[in-house]
Formats: sequence, C-alpha cells, structure tokens
Amino acid sequence: MEKVKAKKHLGQHFLKDESIAKAIADTLSLKGYDEVLEIGPGMGVLTKYLLDKPINTHVIEIDGESVVYLGENYPKLKDKIISQDFLKYNINEVYENKQFAIIGNFPYNISTQIVFRTLEFKHQIPEFSGMFQKEVAERICEKKGSKAYGILSVLAQAFYDTEYLFTVDENVFIPPPKVKSGVMKMTRKEDYSLPCGEKLFFTVVKTAFQQRRKTLRNSLKTLNLSDELRLDTIFDKRPEQLSVEEFIVLTQKIEADGV
Repeated sequence: MEKVKAKKHLGQHFLKDESIAKAIADTLSLKGYDEVLEIGPGMGVLTKYLLDKPINTHVIEIDGESVVYLGENYPKLKDKIISQDFLKYNINEVYENKQFAIIGNFPYNISTQIVFRTLEFKHQIPEFSGMFQKEVAERICEKKGSKAYGILSVLAQAFYDTEYLFTVDENVFIPPPKVKSGVMKMTRKEDYSLPCGEKLFFTVVKTAFQQRRKTLRNSLKTLNLSDELRLDTIFDKRPEQLSVEEFIVLTQKIEADGV
C-alpha cells in the first residue's frame, strides 16, 4: 500500500523525523508496567521504536487507511491494532485492569480530551508521554501565576508529576502544522489519592477557571457557600494564584462547609 494521506478532519500531521520519533519512544521509563498503548500511530514512525523495546505494544487508530497500512508494514502488530476511537473505547477490553503506559504523536484537535480521558484511568496509567501542540504541552506543565495555568494544569498535576521535555519544529511533519509542537511527560505520583473528594475537587477547579478573572468569592458563587466560609481570605484570590495543593485545601474547606 502507498503511504497514507493525512486527513485534516482527524488532525493528522505525520512525523517524518526518525530521530524525534526515537526520542519520544525513549521518554518511557518501562518501570512499573509491561504494556504500552500508542494513540494515533498513523504510518508507524514512532511505533517501530516501541516494537524494539522489551514491552508489549498495542496501537489504537481511528483512521481505516492507517490501520491497513500498519497491518501490512508491521507484522509484529498482528492482533494488536485496535481500530477504535480512544475517547470512546473501553480500554479494559485489552488491559483488564493491568498497568500500561500511553504514548503518541497526538492529534491536536483532541489532545486535551486525551489527557482528561487518561485521568479517568489514572489508576492504570503510571506513565504518559507524547507530542502536543506546544501551547498545550506547556499548559499541562505550567505552574501557578501564569496565564497559561488552568484547568488542565491543575487536574493533571494533582495526580502526575509533569515535565516539558523539548520543542519540535513545524517542518518535520507532513503536512507541516501551523504551530510548533512540544513533547511532555506525566509520571504518576507515588501517592495519587486526594485528601478530599475527587469529584468535588474537579468541580471546584473547573468552576473557578470558568471565570478566571474573578476572585474565587465570585466565581464559586454557584456552589452556595456559607457567608462564614466566604469570609476566608483564600476567596480573595483568583484561580491562577492557587497551587494544586491550595486547590486541595480550598476543596477541603468547601467540604467542611457541607457542600
């Protein structure tokens, strides 16, 4: 089969630089898991380096043309190509509650959704690394006090240590994207359980950043907090001024208030 044509509606930009593909594959530590799932392998530029490692590799690909190409060109992938949408697929059809890493040159149009989906399965995913639009990779790793710091930063860093690794130029892709790319890595914390209700924590973070220019006293009005709690000085701050740990403390205060 001839090479796969990149499809705009799938956000496909095929990496052509082998050294970058190898560098992404080498971000995996291979510690604490025996399985890896690559999302959006396309024509397998990253896949070939994963298949060289002492780990069991599956790939998940929604593009039928890519699925055929991978099947024809990578015999080691026999019975390991999942022709599904990662965002909708029940990964335990393959992993049955096993630990596995996620890696990929992620389609930019769904990259943030991939991170949120990963957080849903954090108890099974000790390691996650790959390529995003540069701004998104930076946002995941950003610390408090920055305009880029937001929902994605706080929720990812609540459970994972995040690290921005390196920037990738536009000209190493076919077709070239209009933006630079960035490779980042998330390593699950040794203790990734929260000392507060997880569902409420997600609600507090998302609600706070929906009106990020307002103080928490105003942005969290919809949570029906008591007048006494609203006097707490933490509510004088705007959401980007709170670290992950301070968001946990805030959630604990709201929990104690009876929400």
